[in-house]
Amino acid sequence: MTDETQQRIISEWQERLHTARERRQPVRIRGGGSKTHLPWCGIPDDALVIDTRALRGVERYEPTELVVTVRGGTPLAEVEALLAERNQWLPFAPPRFHAGTTIGGVVASGLSGPTRLGHGTVRDAVLGIRLLDGRGRVLRFGGEVMKNVAGYDVSRLLVGSWGTLGVLLSVSLKVSPVPPASATRRFAMTAVEASRQLNRWAGQPLPLSAALWADGTLWVQLRGARAAVEEAGVQLGGEAVADDEADALWQRVRDHHEALWTVSDGMVLWRLAVPPTAPITEVGARFWFEGTGGIRWVVAPPDWDGFAYAAQLGGWAWRWQGAASRWMNARPETVAAIEARVRDVFDPDRLFGDGPFGEG
Repeated sequence: MTDETQQRIISEWQERLHTARERRQPVRIRGGGSKTHLPWCGIPDDALVIDTRALRGVERYEPTELVVTVRGGTPLAEVEALLAERNQWLPFAPPRFHAGTTIGGVVASGLSGPTRLGHGTVRDAVLGIRLLDGRGRVLRFGGEVMKNVAGYDVSRLLVGSWGTLGVLLSVSLKVSPVPPASATRRFAMTAVEASRQLNRWAGQPLPLSAALWADGTLWVQLRGARAAVEEAGVQLGGEAVADDEADALWQRVRDHHEALWTVSDGMVLWRLAVPPTAPITEVGARFWFEGTGGIRWVVAPPDWDGFAYAAQLGGWAWRWQGAASRWMNARPETVAAIEARVRDVFDPDRLFGDGPFGEG
């Protein structure tokens, strides 16, 4: 894509935003549509839609510097294929709910895969962002190098904003070499035993990459130097899982294609984000967790209050499927006031809507 074509597309979007502001028309941002199954990702019939797939392609890739800059509408699959040619990857392994997932959607949602346990989250990988805000301004935050900065890192503020602050035009991400070795171990444990063991292992110099507990079984993935992975496998014990079986499992968990995420009608799927050391209780009709216990999933009847339960544990909850009204915990008044001031700067007319942060 030429600079001239890119500027033409952005200018068209600016004109459309100007018209929407005059008409007080809602605006929604759509990429590959991979998250339309989430209850807050619907598009109102009267909304002006900005389709980010018109703005795609790699702007800059420096394998030796471990940095890639891509336009927001670029398919995640294309970026991962490009990195794989140089034996590199996005270590936070963002979910690919289907093939249409875009980089803009990855960053806007802030969702990371099971490898966040050992390799960090999407927020950790974001170096810079170029944004088209609700006023029609093109703003740039951050850059393409890791460095100390004075003040707030606005580029990371946009991670997990769900399109409520503007259109992500381009994103610079830190990438990593693919670890040379991996192995998965399986253990028969209760949820409480698994959480305690994982938190002990997390405090040791082990090449932990991912972990999942479900239905009385704990799976732990190790990734790193071959000698370190082999030594850690001996130290952890458990049962070795064949590579093909392990790879298939972690891909299904990453993309929520595992049967765990299939919820029957009339039930609600909750996603809880709580301190990893919070007490583990197998609540609801089904329960499982990722990592050391910080991300917990609960399938429960509609009358179960996941918001109150998460708050008791010092965290918060999303009503992931089967939403009735509110989608996530209400924020404290002080937090809500800060959010409002931020949105006043980027989208004073609230063109982009509330995302998951509203009442539904």
